[in-house]
Amino acid sequence: MTLTIILILAISFIASLVRSTLGFGESLFAVPLFLFFLPVEVAVPLSVMLSITIALVIVIQDHSSIHFKSAKWLIVYAVPGIPIGLFILIYGNETFVKTGLGFLIIIYSLFSLFGKSTFTLKQDNKLWLFICGFLSGILGGAYGLNGPPLVVYGNLRKWTAKHFRATLQAYFLPASLIGFTGYYIKGLVTAEVNQYFLISLITALPAIFLGRYLNHKLNNQSFFKYVYWALIIIGIILIVVSIKNTTSLYTRE
Repeated sequence: MTLTIILILAISFIASLVRSTLGFGESLFAVPLFLFFLPVEVAVPLSVMLSITIALVIVIQDHSSIHFKSAKWLIVYAVPGIPIGLFILIYGNETFVKTGLGFLIIIYSLFSLFGKSTFTLKQDNKLWLFICGFLSGILGGAYGLNGPPLVVYGNLRKWTAKHFRATLQAYFLPASLIGFTGYYIKGLVTAEVNQYFLISLITALPAIFLGRYLNHKLNNQSFFKYVYWALIIIGIILIVVSIKNTTSLYTRE
C-alpha cells in the first residue's frame, strides 16, 4: 500500500465524518489536504465525487427528515448567485475576499455563540430564503463555500440536528452533480480520479454511517454550537491560507 493510498483513505474518512456529522464542511478539509500530494485537476474532481456520494447516501438514509420546500427554494435562489461568484473568482482580489470572508464568518459565529439574539423564523420566509440561497450561490461559485449562509438559515428556522443534516444534502446533491457534469465535460474525470475515488469509498462509507450516528446523538440545543465552532475553524483556515499564499507569491517575486 503506497503512501498516496494511505493518505487518501485517511483524508476521505475525516472529511466524510465531518460532512456526515455536521452536514457540511468536508471540502475545506479534503481539497487542501489532497493538494499536498495530488494535482488540482485530480484533487477537486475527487472531492466533488466524494461530496456526491455523501449527499446521496444521506438523502437515501434520512429522506423523511428533509425540508424539501426549503431545499428547493435555496437551490433556486442560489442559481443567480453562482455567476456572480465566478466573476469574483476571476476578477476579485483573492486574498482580500477570502480574508474578509474569514473574518465575517468568525465574527458572526462568535456572535451566534455568545450573543443574545432571539430572532427566529417559525416558518419558511421567502426573503431569508433568497438572502441565504443567493449568498450560498455566490460563495459556492467563488470558492465552493456554500455552507455558511445555509447554516444561518437552518439556525433561524431552529432545525434539529437531524433535519439540518438531511436538508443540506438535498441542496448539495444537485449542486455537486452540476459541478461533476462540468468536470466530466472538460475531461477531468479520468481513470486516475476514478481509481482514487473507488479507493476512498473504503473509508468514506463507514465514516458516513458513523457521522449519522454521531449526528443523531447530538443534543439539538448544542448542535449549532458545534456547527459554529466548525465555522470558526473554517474562517481561520481561509485567513491563514490566503495570507500564506500571498506571502509565497511575494517571496517568489
